[in-house]
Amino acid sequence: MAPHIVVVGGGFAGFHAARRLARMSRGRARITLLNPTDYFLYLPLLPEVAAGVLEPRRVAVSLPATLPGVRLVLGEAEHVDPERHEVGYRDPDGDPRRLGYDRVVLAAGSVNKLLPIPGLAEHAHGFRGIPEALYLRDHLIRQVELAAATDDPAERAARLTFVVVGAGYTGTEVAAHCQLAVRDLLRHQPALAHERVRWMLLDVAPRVLPELSPRLSRIADRVLRERGIEVLTGCSVAEALADGVRLTDGRTVPARTLIWCVGVRPDPLIEDLGLRTEQGRLVVDEYLSVPGYPGVFACGDAAAVPDLTRAGRLTPMTAQHAVRQGTAVAHNVAASLGVGRRRRYKHRDLGFLVDLGGRDAAANPLGVPLSGWPAKAVTRGFHLLSLPGNRRRIMADWVLDAVAGRPAVELGLVPGAGVPLDSAAPERISVPT
Repeated sequence: MAPHIVVVGGGFAGFHAARRLARMSRGRARITLLNPTDYFLYLPLLPEVAAGVLEPRRVAVSLPATLPGVRLVLGEAEHVDPERHEVGYRDPDGDPRRLGYDRVVLAAGSVNKLLPIPGLAEHAHGFRGIPEALYLRDHLIRQVELAAATDDPAERAARLTFVVVGAGYTGTEVAAHCQLAVRDLLRHQPALAHERVRWMLLDVAPRVLPELSPRLSRIADRVLRERGIEVLTGCSVAEALADGVRLTDGRTVPARTLIWCVGVRPDPLIEDLGLRTEQGRLVVDEYLSVPGYPGVFACGDAAAVPDLTRAGRLTPMTAQHAVRQGTAVAHNVAASLGVGRRRRYKHRDLGFLVDLGGRDAAANPLGVPLSGWPAKAVTRGFHLLSLPGNRRRIMADWVLDAVAGRPAVELGLVPGAGVPLDSAAPERISVPT
């Protein structure tokens, strides 16, 4: 019987691992992808969903349509038994099931990173999945409409205050895109014509986008500040309240919106495996295999992959590394079955891109610093090339946004209780029990 390869997780690493394995196997291996949803989420464009630029289905690429030769099994992985060569999971109906394997690739990805801040889990919302983006879009519209409806100046000011914590890629892009979205919403609210809308971007780091060069960081900082966004570095949230936030500098800011973009942590599945971890990530060698467990591989955010370009460090948890690790692990899984040779994972960053909404962006492809329209063109071109599907639909949405604007309607599809910050499954709406 043909060997059975199970890939756990359909994010950047898992998707590219499954796709490469399918192309290499040519039917000589059975490949199964276990994932909670039937789509691959292109996370870099999620801020544009929250801002109303893109429809949510544009960033959700069908797995069956783009992975021919791969069997999709819907379910949430709960445990892996390396001794029995089984993956335990729970299907969409809640029933426990098992998958046997000859080789398994753990690419479960990551979830919102939590910190022990009072009130955070109760009053903040993260940004890791389509439900959170849809909730945020509705929430922004709701706050503007409620601000226009009230005669209380204090309540109006609080509803028009938006706090984003985390000035890395996600937080910076969320603040930049959503600030423009709220600005557009105000055009439909004459009662708010002279009201101040306050956006705050907080981070304990000394500058925004610390992953970028200081020059590009300064460009992004300047763009944000010119739009009126308060960029507070060396500062974060000390306590989250129902009607505001208390900052680490001692100030209390009345607000109804707290968006948590501080970072990510590996999927809870990794901690439950009982295998050796480093920084919460599953320890692997330079071939992306788990030492002591033949047939078990890991890649992406779930894996502590040694960075061969920087001795003693791990590769960062970025899409760029996840994509390449997925491809590399496919070759090494095939090599373990006698096809080809193993490859050590070694990759230098090719540059970074950050879309700041409107006409603004910052990028350094291959080390060449760009800003403004050139950076915007490179950023959008890169996203289109990286997307495994939906390219024409996304381009159509971009054109429509430029010529016709975006709809300002609250759909009410995702309640706040459906997207808790501490969710282990941000791709699904949580149902309170």
